[in-house]
Parts: sequence; structure tokens; C-alpha cells
Amino acid sequence: MGLDVGDKRIGVALSDLMGWTAQGLETVERTNLKKDLQRLEEIIKANEVEKIVVGLPKNMNGTLGPQSEKVLEFTERLKKRTDKEIIFWDERLTTVAAEKSLIQADMSRKKRKTVIDKVAATYILQNYLDSINR
Repeated sequence: MGLDVGDKRIGVALSDLMGWTAQGLETVERTNLKKDLQRLEEIIKANEVEKIVVGLPKNMNGTLGPQSEKVLEFTERLKKRTDKEIIFWDERLTTVAAEKSLIQADMSRKKRKTVIDKVAATYILQNYLDSINR
């Protein structure tokens, strides 16, 4: 499972059973930590997730900023509740790439806002899958 964790939304993507391709699953609208984690647990159980690849938002120079700290803290809570292996993946420019692909698909700004996080999660997971399947 791939996650793009933001302050307002969490993009969720899953891989096929062979671990070759990533597909966007849903965008979780964040309400509170307990409900956010509960929804992710439901997805993990329903899809028999074994590993979670979480996008880590690094600064362009490779350092971790305030958003990275929020993601690390959220991920630590998720790990305690699910006990799944969590892999961090450098997500620099994934949202930019996702935005470009949605613009090329001629998607309206309003619609892009609802799916951008799911698409970014798909990019994060696909990049990870490509790296292990080389």
C-alpha cells in the first residue's frame, strides 16, 4: 500500500498481487487522528496489506522539514496500531508529477483537488515497486 500523507487528505494506492503496478484506491479526508488511523486499518485488513510505502516529503536539498516530522509522527502511530512494515520513500516532486498528468488529462481544477493525493500515492508506490523489480 502506498500513502501520501497530508494535513487535509491521505492519498491511498494499492499494488496488484504480483507487485508490479500501483493503482489509486481512495483519498481519505482527514478528520481526526483516531478516525484517520481507523480508516487506514480497515483498508489494510480488507486488502491484506503486508507493507506500507509512505511518501516522505524532503526539502529539495534532502533535509527533513516540518511536514516530514508530521508524516513521521503519523506513521509511528500507524505502525503501533498495525504492526506492518513501513518503508519511507522520497516523495519530492511526486505531487508536481501527479498534477501535470491530471492537467494533461484535461481534468478541471476542482476535480484535480479531489484526486491529486490518490494519484501522488500511486506515483510513490509505483516508484517503489519499480525500484524493487529491477
